[in-house]
Amino acid sequence: MITLDIEKVLQAADGKMNLRVNLKVENGQFITLYGESGAGKTSTLRILSGLLKPDKGTITVNGETWFDAKRNIHLSPQQRRIGYVFQDYALFPNMTVRQNLEFALRTKHSDRQTGRENISDLIEIIELGELQNRKPETLSGGQKQRVALARALVQRPGILLLDEPLAALDMKIRLKLQDYLLTVHREFQLTTLLISHDTGEIIKLSDRVFMIENGTITRQGTPDEIFINRRISGKFKFTGEVLKIEQQEVVFIVTVLIQNNVVKVIAQEEEVKGLAVGDKVMVASKAFNPILYKME
Repeated sequence: MITLDIEKVLQAADGKMNLRVNLKVENGQFITLYGESGAGKTSTLRILSGLLKPDKGTITVNGETWFDAKRNIHLSPQQRRIGYVFQDYALFPNMTVRQNLEFALRTKHSDRQTGRENISDLIEIIELGELQNRKPETLSGGQKQRVALARALVQRPGILLLDEPLAALDMKIRLKLQDYLLTVHREFQLTTLLISHDTGEIIKLSDRVFMIENGTITRQGTPDEIFINRRISGKFKFTGEVLKIEQQEVVFIVTVLIQNNVVKVIAQEEEVKGLAVGDKVMVASKAFNPILYKME
């Protein structure tokens, strides 16, 4: 379990902000930090990774103290064995894909033989075989992010941190990489913390969501509880944007853009109350009938 209870004064765009975060994450969970830009999400990940030192508080992981301000304990990032994937890839341009992965083994804690086996496994799982001898400049954005993900996992960390890794990619590539994230999360039995603004992505990937506002966690719960304020039991769930609402006799036809597809949903009057063009909605099934839920 990750237990983080810290305080840090940050310099925000409109002055100082007090980051006060208290959260617990169970082993094996996939959680998302959600909130506006500048709320403290990235700083929280950086503090957990050891890249940013809190002013006060403690961090413990599976009973081991990673940070304790009063006892002057502050483990380095290398000692924490965390995988970190950034939005901007951070690959070495002069190295091939495989060399970028091998570079992650260059620490005194690395078991080189095990590491090489891990690299071979990752190349297979993340489908990098045809790319391993190419340099980053020849890769697409999605391919670079797959390499960055693989490199973060070379040393088999127990915790994976993802700072908006898919934000700059188009929808088709994002969906594919979401599948990769779920695969490695399960395959390597990771505890994963993601920063994302994409509600569809969060619902697909996450077990729980922590909403951060002005440096403080204001809400937490399942994606359904956070974005829809209720539990949804449908067998399928898709998020989209309302394009059109039309009344036809006693029912309404709501046109929704879901990813790259346009679908029409028959809705009752109570379902479209308060609904407007441009709203984010979830389309879920119940007894084979689609139901619309407005998202916050």
